[in-house]
Amino acid sequence: MQIAELELDGAGSLRPGPGSPPVTHGEVFVLVRRGGRPVGTLLGRVPEGADPKAVLLALAAREHGGGPVASVSALTVPSVTVVVATRERSEQLAHALDSLLAQDHPDFEIVVVDNAPVTDTTRDLVAHKYAERVRYVTEPVPGLAVAHNRGVAAARGEVIAFTDDDVVADPRWLTELTAPFAADPGLGCATGLILPARLRTPAQVLLESHGGFAKGFTARTYDPHDPPADEPLFPFTAGRFGSGANMAFRTAVLREVGGFDPATGAGTLARGGDDLYGFVRVLAQGHRLHYTPRALVWHHHRETWRDLETQAFGYGAGLTAYLTAVLVNRPALLPAFLARLPRGAAYARSLTASRAADGGSAGADGGATGTDGGSPVTDVPGGHDSRTHAWPRRLSRLQRRGMLYGPVGYLRARRALRGVPLGRSAAATAVSFAGVSVDDRGDGSVGPREESR
Repeated sequence: MQIAELELDGAGSLRPGPGSPPVTHGEVFVLVRRGGRPVGTLLGRVPEGADPKAVLLALAAREHGGGPVASVSALTVPSVTVVVATRERSEQLAHALDSLLAQDHPDFEIVVVDNAPVTDTTRDLVAHKYAERVRYVTEPVPGLAVAHNRGVAAARGEVIAFTDDDVVADPRWLTELTAPFAADPGLGCATGLILPARLRTPAQVLLESHGGFAKGFTARTYDPHDPPADEPLFPFTAGRFGSGANMAFRTAVLREVGGFDPATGAGTLARGGDDLYGFVRVLAQGHRLHYTPRALVWHHHRETWRDLETQAFGYGAGLTAYLTAVLVNRPALLPAFLARLPRGAAYARSLTASRAADGGSAGADGGATGTDGGSPVTDVPGGHDSRTHAWPRRLSRLQRRGMLYGPVGYLRARRALRGVPLGRSAAATAVSFAGVSVDDRGDGSVGPREESR
């Protein structure tokens, strides 16, 4: 499936997604913009011999036409440090850094955290290609959360933004992600829109069909002092707030809450949940969180069926691991958590439910065949958070097994980390909540990220 961007204002324009070839006939996943800002996505099919721009503009006009023109104006933005944690993925990292250096933000720095490196590849890339434009630091203790904490310790900006080494950032990403902090002094965290950079394999299409990492095209602010009426599980359904590939925190606030729990995240026995932990900790401290679809990054989804199986288990594990981490580090939240537990269990069942392509119950193997270990793709990406597209039973089972494993994995990770020496990064961000130290260390390594949702 092709990826494209379509601008509705003026005479309209069509361009391929980042790194994609020009649009031709066939199926196209389209980001629709007005005045340069994202307003929605659509799926189109361009007939052979037809003009792709004309076909897609007509379709977009029906689905997203009308409404005010969203002009791109200058925004007041704070200084920002962008942290990218990586491990032995220099080719992808180079694409990410190129997009970050092209940002239109007036005052930012980039810090690459090389996590438990086994070669000098990342160091050499930064030194030879990016010289003084990117700061390079190492974190010898493996694990995504501890790598991020190393970035927190190194940050000089008023705001600290995080993204992954497998994204391409829109040129206005950093400006749009950090502008809400200038507008709202009580804001502790902001998250943004994540769309697929590639839909070339069945596994990538299936993941995006299941909702991907996007949280829709409506900006929203979450206030712990005025809980949303339509979110009865607030703040524990943190996956609705955003994902770690596109998030920013007021630096002082993130340091105040102690950064990320090092026993969570990719590269630890907990398998994930570091980003969700950060969201809830900031909200629990009384700060607001804002989601903006104007801050866009394009994410390279996993390509193979085996990758998707690993990711499904990681989703489940990260969810319950982060909840365990929150309750261990902030036990005062336990009564609120227990009050929401019955509804939370029902939500977890719906989140992991298997579905056939027609929206019914999926068969034991997802109801389809294909390459890559029997990938069951029979549908295409659709509305985010709709939960109506195919999701095979095997992936559903893996998510639920992950949920059962998550608390055990988190506690095993904490236990395994106790013997690791406290490094400089940990010393800068370690705190103790309610007598429970969180300056433990991870025992895995940052590889391909296992995002939490």
